[in-house]
Amino acid sequence: MAERADDRLVRLLGIVSYLDGAGGVPVEELASRFGVTTRQIVEDVDALWVSGTPGYWPDDLIDFDADSLERGVVRLTEARGMTRPLRLGTREAVALIAALRAMGETGAVRSDRARSDVVASVLDKLTGATGEAAAALDVRLPTDGDPAVVAAVSSALANRHRLRVRYVTSADVVSEREIDPVALHTQDAWSYLLAWCYRAQGQRTFRLDRLLAATELDVPAAEHDLPTEVDFTPTGDAPLATITFASPARWVAEQVPVEKVRNLPGGAFEVSLRVTNPVWLRRLLLEHARHVLAVTPQAVADDVAQAASAALAAYGESAVDEGPDPAPSVPSAN
Repeated sequence: MAERADDRLVRLLGIVSYLDGAGGVPVEELASRFGVTTRQIVEDVDALWVSGTPGYWPDDLIDFDADSLERGVVRLTEARGMTRPLRLGTREAVALIAALRAMGETGAVRSDRARSDVVASVLDKLTGATGEAAAALDVRLPTDGDPAVVAAVSSALANRHRLRVRYVTSADVVSEREIDPVALHTQDAWSYLLAWCYRAQGQRTFRLDRLLAATELDVPAAEHDLPTEVDFTPTGDAPLATITFASPARWVAEQVPVEKVRNLPGGAFEVSLRVTNPVWLRRLLLEHARHVLAVTPQAVADDVAQAASAALAAYGESAVDEGPDPAPSVPSAN
């Protein structure tokens, strides 16, 4: 099972930090703590064993006790400064302050008092330590969605009230729903509302800028047992597509939001993703057609084939309309 490179990097750094203060830890316990298999932990240790600080000589690399590992226990013997407290320069501190001020302006933070307090506390400490450089910094963000909608969502979250919303999907389908808002989160460049939808009778995520209208109702939101760790990428009732790519398109598995990745013999791989935007998927497959080996369901493959045929037909019509190329002129001899 492949995974995103940034997800693995976070886990690798977490393993070093955890082992630095925990001593020897059985492989099974480490796998359980980080939610992966014991085989993955061993592969992570192997990767860390050849990682370290610039220079990358033996004395620069992270090190483990090989004898302990053979007995099924992971013991870190040299972290190479990976767990050393971070010291920020002025430029780095100012960049972090800018990011925190931007974070503080997002709906996900403004609608949650605990988050807002944490961001404000860190900002106060960093601003005080940075001095005049921070005072000269001004961060302004564009509104993520209709201000009236954002205000209604924030108020409903704070008051634990139900919402009546009008929502448009990426396929330009508009619907009206009553929802119990649960949490507002930011992922990448967008804000998403996690909610219980009474129309779907289940958990749904709504991209905030696609909420056309929102009205806070004088009805208490019910309690719903929804998972706290959620990928806030809206899927709704979007169909699932499975695409097999050749090895050169490996970037798709790391940069495109996919639900599942399966490695195949010969370097090929298979991804499963939700078709929330058929136009986007069609363009992706057309642009990288030379690396596409298989597509299901057939409706997706037919859609791409029709688009390709229409494009080829348009080229043919263009050639007919323009007529034959004129014969080249031959200069006359004097």
